[in-house]
Amino acid sequence: MKHALLALLIAACVLPASALGKGPSGASIDGPGSGGSITFSGDGEYGGSPLGNLTEHAGFFPAAFGQEPSPLLASRPNGDLGPKYTITYTVPGPSNEPNQIRQDVYPYAHPAPVTYMEPGQPIFDMQTRGGWFQADAALKQTLVDAGLPKNAPAASTSGSSDVPTGLLSLLTALVLAALGTATALVIRRRTRPAAA
Repeated sequence: MKHALLALLIAACVLPASALGKGPSGASIDGPGSGGSITFSGDGEYGGSPLGNLTEHAGFFPAAFGQEPSPLLASRPNGDLGPKYTITYTVPGPSNEPNQIRQDVYPYAHPAPVTYMEPGQPIFDMQTRGGWFQADAALKQTLVDAGLPKNAPAASTSGSSDVPTGLLSLLTALVLAALGTATALVIRRRTRPAAA
């Protein structure tokens, strides 16, 4: 019994720290209305810290490493998911080289937030499993507590349009041409000599 305990103790001291913990060491989120990048810190492996709550509520571990039974959805949820944000996790690698793992999050989706992690992202000596994850209201609250607006931001009118840029340019040119022609006709009428 003493030998087994001693062997376990030696093994724990010899294993690198990265082999003992595979959670993120940090994360940031970007998207509409976030006012720039919002960062998360703390222990990413367990709930209780901002980062730990994020990884837990966003389904980071099942999406990154897989889990049985899997809580991931078979496909994208139906309907409009609302604005998309991107979480970028920093995950320390085995040789202290960090992996950047990205996960999309839709905090304002109804009835509850959803996330999506693209499969095949490198993490440790493997790749992310990836997939859609149905979160609960705790994810939205975690994001709001970190700085996201409580309600979905209004769609931006600057730089985004449903009208393709080429069509918008053509319409602008036609309106300007029509205004130019109308102006020329008005000037021409005013400059004609009056009939005697």
